[in-house]
Amino acid sequence: MWIDTHCHLDADEFDADRDAVVARARAAGVTMLVIPTGHVDDRAKASGIAHRYGFAYALGLHPLWIGDALEEDIGRLRDAVRESLDDPRFVAVGEIGIDLFEPREVPRQEWFFREQLRIARDCGLPVIVHVRRSADLLLKHLRRIEVHGGIIHAFNGSTQQADQFIARGFKLGFGGSLTYSGSQRIRRHAAALPEQTLVLETDAPYIAPEWRRTPAGVERTEPADLARIAAELCVLRDVDPQTLARANRNNAIEALPRLAPLVPTDS
Repeated sequence: MWIDTHCHLDADEFDADRDAVVARARAAGVTMLVIPTGHVDDRAKASGIAHRYGFAYALGLHPLWIGDALEEDIGRLRDAVRESLDDPRFVAVGEIGIDLFEPREVPRQEWFFREQLRIARDCGLPVIVHVRRSADLLLKHLRRIEVHGGIIHAFNGSTQQADQFIARGFKLGFGGSLTYSGSQRIRRHAAALPEQTLVLETDAPYIAPEWRRTPAGVERTEPADLARIAAELCVLRDVDPQTLARANRNNAIEALPRLAPLVPTDS
């Protein structure tokens, strides 16, 4: 029923019990995950996990993980993306973007973002974009280097920024943050944006939903949490789960067209 459009199932946090994590996700009705990578070196692990469990993956250099990246890694990524085009489980370039919440090496982040946009453009692929306090800067580069849409992960911008991303062919990702009553702007967007503009995600093991914050500390987010996130979104939008699941499926496929043959028609 549910597609998690952003789940780091390849993260080390899942190494000890990945089979059980996937089993819980499937029991919760999560039938498909998209696994974005943080570095080109993660390709083999992400691809292997996607094939093992019947999921999908993307390849990119994460803006917060480029501290040790080299400019020649862009060439390696371009080669890896081109090689992966023959893999039906490869669906996008990502996770890429700019992060101004931790504003380190911003010009370098911009350079890596631009170069990865060019890879996506040249290969005819959508992108999965990381945005934290950087929507306007991302939009500047997206106007200059046009790509085939994709997903704006964990969107938390203004209505005007949302409209600009949507106009450029992007879907907006909503996850655990919308489960907090204090996340008023995210909840307003999640409730009011047109149905055809939203996709669901967990960012597991990160971005903990409200129930993962306990007196003992923050628990690991799992893809199974998507079902409860979806239930919260159903309340905000006053829709039934079947309607939301259908919209999420259609939107995910529109954002990432290579997902289409991987997703059962009743998902």
